[in-house]
Amino acid sequence: MKNAKPDTGSSFDDFLREEGLFDEASAKALKCALAEQLEEGMVPVKLKKVTMEQRMDTSGAQLDRVPNPENTSIQLDTLIRAAHAVGKDVEIRLKPRVRRPAALRVALI
Repeated sequence: MKNAKPDTGSSFDDFLREEGLFDEASAKALKCALAEQLEEGMVPVKLKKVTMEQRMDTSGAQLDRVPNPENTSIQLDTLIRAAHAVGKDVEIRLKPRVRRPAALRVALI
């Protein structure tokens, strides 16, 4: 059955862009996803925080910043060491931005 109400208005991403919040929201979402993957990697091997600090050769304070979504300025080398500590590799890629046609960007009034 076809949806009786076609999409009207802009997407939430468009709203965030208009408000100047898109980049910050994207960074926090990405950080949350990475932290979740690291925590999931710690569970099967029962990796404790102290062992993680030793494997990363870092302090507890720095390790605490890794999963914190409010702190989006994690350095790549820290992220790589954290991933290696749980037996994972980091893969980063850039992809083209998908832009919706202007005709589809209609604001609700």
